[in-house]
Amino acid sequence: MPSECSRTPLYDLHARLGARFVPFAGWEMPVQYKEGILEEHRQTRTAAGLFDVSHMGEARITGPGAQAALERVMTNAIGTIPLGKARYSFMCQPDGGVVDDVIVYRVGPEEFFICLNAGNTPKDIAWLKTHCAGETCVVEDETSRWAQLAVQGPKAVAIVQSLTQTDLSGVKRFSFAEGACAGVPVIFSRTGYTGEDGFELYAPSDKAETLAQALLDAGVTPVGLGARDSLRLEAGYPLYGHEISETITPLQAGLGWAVKLDKGDFIGCDALTQEAAQGPKHTVIFFRLNDRRIARQGAEVFDGERLVGHVLSGTQSPMRGQPIGSALVETASAAHALEVSIRGQRIPMETAKPPLHL
Repeated sequence: MPSECSRTPLYDLHARLGARFVPFAGWEMPVQYKEGILEEHRQTRTAAGLFDVSHMGEARITGPGAQAALERVMTNAIGTIPLGKARYSFMCQPDGGVVDDVIVYRVGPEEFFICLNAGNTPKDIAWLKTHCAGETCVVEDETSRWAQLAVQGPKAVAIVQSLTQTDLSGVKRFSFAEGACAGVPVIFSRTGYTGEDGFELYAPSDKAETLAQALLDAGVTPVGLGARDSLRLEAGYPLYGHEISETITPLQAGLGWAVKLDKGDFIGCDALTQEAAQGPKHTVIFFRLNDRRIARQGAEVFDGERLVGHVLSGTQSPMRGQPIGSALVETASAAHALEVSIRGQRIPMETAKPPLHL
């Protein structure tokens, strides 16, 4: 394990639970536990899984100019976010490439809390500070302050509710509330990254193990990065560096609903407006394979004899028992019968609309 890897506040707990660790985005993270990725995945789909996502970054933007600054930085509309609600958005480069995809929480009239991707956190904080400069607001990096636990699955809501006196029935999708869970002060957020219902619990870093142990005692299964990736891919959710990146725009990724071109100027607006008018030349598709072999990232995609794209993500769907994935292809070929090259052999791709496990 690289010596420079950081550890989340739950590292010791993961070790006691028998986790196998891997480096991920500069962090030493559990990829799986004793029962394995397939079982962790199935437990999340059928019961409830516990994910340590404390490697994610957090920023807080406060001040009378916070809203105006974020309108300029974000692709989605910020001013229309009600108090107690959250909104998915992108921060884009001038050419429309993605700096990061984030979730923006409106804490107050002049206060916003932002969840950032782990590997992008230093870059994101610098981007926010640079592009919010000139407005009467302050950008603070709160990453070290927070641990974040996600509880996902059909039994997740009931389990979390059993550990709190806060009525969670009013915390709808992309809403949040403050309270206590197992005696630990938390922010209850309901966004999710698995395709299942549940909550993200933002807690003080020094209280993370207390909270995690209470959730484990209540019946959730610890889940590592391996199942987290297969769950999000089944659900069709993007992962930065795969379905979105500095070279894959939100419009190419099919996520134009989070880009409000008519809200006023923002970084990347001109490029995305032009791309929307002309139509993206490339598009992200999702697929299944009727084969045992998995099409891994980088595998070439063909339309007849013509190379038209490459695989972005690929794994085995534990729920269907067949390979699934995503690919970036030429838009003109997206509706055609495509094939992926695996070890020199062409395998037909079944284009499918997520969720891929149903």
